[in-house]
Amino acid sequence: MNDGDALAVLDDHHDLMVALAPLQTPLLRQSLWQVGSTFVGFVALNAAMYVLARHSAWMALTIALPAAGFLVRLFIIQHDCGHGSFFRSRRLNELLGCFCGVFTFTPYAFWRRQHANHHASFNNLDRRDFGIDLYSTCATVAEYRALPYARRILYRGLRHPILTQVLLPPIVFVLLYRFPFDAPKTWRRERRSILMTNATLGAAFTALTVIFGMQTVALVQLPIIAVAAIISVWLFSVQHRFEGAIWKHQEGWSHMRASLEGSSYLKLPALLQWFTGNIGFHHVHHLCARVPNYRLQECHEARPEFQRVTILTLRQAICAPFYALWDEDLRRMVPFPASHA
Repeated sequence: MNDGDALAVLDDHHDLMVALAPLQTPLLRQSLWQVGSTFVGFVALNAAMYVLARHSAWMALTIALPAAGFLVRLFIIQHDCGHGSFFRSRRLNELLGCFCGVFTFTPYAFWRRQHANHHASFNNLDRRDFGIDLYSTCATVAEYRALPYARRILYRGLRHPILTQVLLPPIVFVLLYRFPFDAPKTWRRERRSILMTNATLGAAFTALTVIFGMQTVALVQLPIIAVAAIISVWLFSVQHRFEGAIWKHQEGWSHMRASLEGSSYLKLPALLQWFTGNIGFHHVHHLCARVPNYRLQECHEARPEFQRVTILTLRQAICAPFYALWDEDLRRMVPFPASHA
């Protein structure tokens, strides 16, 4: 990118952010209504599952999916708190974020710091994390082909959608988040949040087990967190790794371009959009993370720049996890080749 292009992008970004500034203000009434209705719905469905579990496990499991939907919505509220966008008060955001983290099995401060790293480097080929993060990064076709044969098989196997989108998400939320697996010792606050979350979860599950029994608690809680984890990970991962997503090296990367070209508008049916807290407007969120989730659609409809972003249908989003490599020649995401060669 030459100096003139860079200055133009900065000017465009500044003008757009100024135009969106009024929509970054949280609306207290809407925030309170959203958190209240979501918690009430989630607790009510949990209670119904415990009641039904006394009569039939299958009857109880029929409610697991909508209960997981409410838990996903709680995760989106937690996500807004992490960006300081749900309330004007930083303290209220912190308290609510930690509270939501208990229900989502997520150590809030630890998750928030990891998520901030994602926002700083998404779709940047020179700032990729090749560690345990399988969702916010990818290899190029050339890098994949340069791997020894055995490592290509391993790399491909570890990124198969059945593993990354179905099996691994519940393991992350239920097990991995119980340990400081990716938190350096200097992250004292983040490591403390893991201990506090674990202690709160331990106390809560001990009480539930005394009241209902271990088998009933497992029957109710594990399906909810497993389904919610799968949906949440899928929601966030497919909106950066779809066929039309653009990845750039640092010299060509800008926050605005990455938001509009490296994120998508996941167009969901109204009910699913409600359960997922409008996170399908991911291009708006990445451009301006201080916009509350309930104002993302308003932002999207307010600016012509947003009408040109890639739209993902539900069907396309389901297929998106198969697009695992960035092809620098074709300038698009592609699936793994038919063979390991």
